[in-house]
Order: sequence, then C-alpha cells, then structure tokens
Amino acid sequence: MRRSSEEHGVARRANSILLLDDGMSCVQIAKVLYLDDDTIRDWHKRYVFGGLDELTLFDRLGGISRLKADQETGLSLWLENRLCRSTNEIRAYIEKYYNTRYSHSGCIKLLKRLGFIYKKPKALPAVANEAAQQTFIDFYETLGRTLPEDEAIYFADAVHPEYQTRPSYGWMKKGANTAVKTTSGRKRVNIHGAICLENFDVPFIEVDKVNGQSAIALLEKIEIRNKDKKTIHVIWDNAAYHKSREIKKWLSRPNCRIHLIQLPTYAPHLNPIERLWGVMHKHVTHNKFYETQIAFANAILSFFRNTIPNEWESFRDTVTDNFRVISHQNFRVLE
Repeated sequence: MRRSSEEHGVARRANSILLLDDGMSCVQIAKVLYLDDDTIRDWHKRYVFGGLDELTLFDRLGGISRLKADQETGLSLWLENRLCRSTNEIRAYIEKYYNTRYSHSGCIKLLKRLGFIYKKPKALPAVANEAAQQTFIDFYETLGRTLPEDEAIYFADAVHPEYQTRPSYGWMKKGANTAVKTTSGRKRVNIHGAICLENFDVPFIEVDKVNGQSAIALLEKIEIRNKDKKTIHVIWDNAAYHKSREIKKWLSRPNCRIHLIQLPTYAPHLNPIERLWGVMHKHVTHNKFYETQIAFANAILSFFRNTIPNEWESFRDTVTDNFRVISHQNFRVLE
C-alpha cells in the first residue's frame, strides 16, 4: 500500500510537470511549492526519461531510488577511496558510469541514504610517533602522581591570533541571510603563555616577536608567580626558540628552579594549552567583528587578564590533560 506521504509527493511532482506545461519556469514553480528549482528540473528530466512511473519511485527514506543495488555498492566503494568536496564530481561520475542524472539535492539525499555525511577530515601530524607519544604520556602520568607539594607543572606555547573575524557555526532561523563583517588586516597579537592545570594559573606576555628572549621572559614570570616552589616543570614543544643558546645559558644560572621538558615532535595534542587557544578564539574571534586592530588586541588581552581568572571553571573541562596516542592506523589518511 502506498503511504499517504508518498501520494502527496507524487501529486507535487505531477503538479510541477503540469505547471511547466502551462509555461511557468522552474524558479517560479519552486517558489509556489516551497522547493528549490534544481528539484523541479530533476523531476522534469525524470518525467522525460521515464514518464509518470519515474515520478512514483521512492525509497524508505523518502528519496528517489534510481540506481540499482550493485550500482549503489559500486558508488559507495568509489566514494570511500576519495573525499569529494562537492556533489558536482559525484553527479558527473554517476552520469558517466551509470547513465543517470541527479540534481544537487537529489544527490545529497542519495549520499545520506548510503551512509555518507559532509564533514571535515581531522588534522593529523604528518609524522605520528606512537611510541614517543606513549612514552611521554607514561612519564607525565608518573610525574603527576608523584609530584611533591613544592613542585608545579606548566604547559607553555605561543599563539599568534590574526586581526580577523572567524565565521563559526551557530543556530539561526532557516532562510535567514546571516552574515558577519570581516577585516582585511593581517596584523597579529603575539602571546607567549603557559598554563598550570592544577590551579589554572595562566602567566603570559605580549611581545612584538616570539623568540628566545620572550621565552626567557615567560619563564621568569612563571618563577616569580611560584616563589614557594622548589622546582617548576615547564613542558613545551621543540620550537627552535625553545632550545636556543640563550635559553640554555639562562637555565645554567645558579638556583634556577625551571626544569624544561620537551614534548615529542609533531604532538601538539599533548599540550593542553592548545585547547586554551581554542577557547580563546571561541570567546574573542568567532563571529565577532572589531573596528580596529587595537580593539581586537585589547579583546585578546582581556581574555587573558579577565576572562580566564573569572570564568576558568566554565571551560576547565575543555582544557585538560586527557591525553591519547594519535595513530594513522585509526584513520583513513588522505594522501
């Protein structure tokens, strides 16, 4: 028995064909039926190709099934070996190899029915040393469990937010033509900062250029804020300025309380401060426009000076040391 929803769908398609015969355009009919004009064009092509019977074919999900089972299997295998950024390439493939035409909206319905979704691939380090990652995680967990009260652990890194609005997802009324103003500036705010996950202390400095001198200035600030600590473990990446001669000379001074620990190469996911940078962008740059670069810089600095001290508990569960080993074996890596 045909479902009432399918009967309604067939009626709409038949009406669109009649309206086309009356001289209305696809755009005009789409407005009347609250559809997109590509759908009307596709219905017309199907009617020309197979008559009224072609307009009565539905699958269980409400999309029109035009490919045979073996063709759908072949299409799925083809899609699984590449990442198509638009339906144009997929539609061209279907037409070339299966002699079947799909509209943009019809192709999307087909892809959803076959189990495909539109999303970005995850960004993975080009070189993922699993053993080095696990070694660091084991070392860090042991350090945390056995850390004396007169020692502390900080994660450090630099960030360079550009004077740019970052459009971001958000709920809006369907059909609303929502936009956010952007700038053409390329100026940056250079921040060298650190974070202690125990108390969410976030010392930072704003500098004209991130280098060995800014790294030393940050380490000095960390020492000043931890006068009661005998040893302060600072974990950061392998950037050249983190291993410079001036850093080594500064560390060799008498009574230096900083103990540096290098992260494994290509392992930014093992530095929680990277997650803090994400929180910063969410608060400061996502869907927010600043008239001047100075206003933008002040907003960045306000995040560090005011938002973190006053609201850190609201995003503490986001900035964590819940580490895991990243392996290429767990992903289909695009070449």
